[in-house]
Amino acid sequence: MRLLLTGLVFIAVLAVPFFIWGNLFSEDVQVLQEKIRDYGVWPWLAGIFLLVADILLPIPATAVMAALGLIYGPLLGGVVAAAGSFLAGTVPYLCCRTLGRGAGEWIVGSKELEKVERLFGRYGGWAVALSRWMPLLPEVVACFAGLVRMPGRKFFAALACGSIPMGFAFAAMGEMGKDKPVLTIVLSAVVPALLWLIVGRILTQLSLRD
Repeated sequence: MRLLLTGLVFIAVLAVPFFIWGNLFSEDVQVLQEKIRDYGVWPWLAGIFLLVADILLPIPATAVMAALGLIYGPLLGGVVAAAGSFLAGTVPYLCCRTLGRGAGEWIVGSKELEKVERLFGRYGGWAVALSRWMPLLPEVVACFAGLVRMPGRKFFAALACGSIPMGFAFAAMGEMGKDKPVLTIVLSAVVPALLWLIVGRILTQLSLRD
């Protein structure tokens, strides 16, 4: 129960900025493109910053990725968008991992933390990879992964499986200038699952050899 309440608190805390400042950041792709272009030779850096800021602010991450696609095209725009999404998952993971196990026990309790460790031991890769295309959940999953000290090799591999398809999918949709949200959602959900199915098995084999 404490674990569930903690997860709900994390989601509530992350949702607060959306209710307070959501209207300030509710820009469409074209408007975001113009704002990002205002950074001169650094629009890629502005895009990555906005994607990382999505951890705490109600930034429309998918619209930022689409704007990057409009600016740089589907390939380079996809690289930048994927990098921003990857960093957005890395920051909360490293921050919570740095806090250590003691902080995790204080937040959810030792017994609940052991349950989370078992869950992440079995399904952590899937959770990290698939959460990237969901609202709010990416940050919560990354935080829990850090608290239970999920192995870095496994976490970053799963994070890449989720971030790369999402970045390229939305950048491609932005570059084409078409609105196909259903296709984008399907690609962002199915491709990470397929990638993690392959990468997860590879990591398992490598772990057995070590």
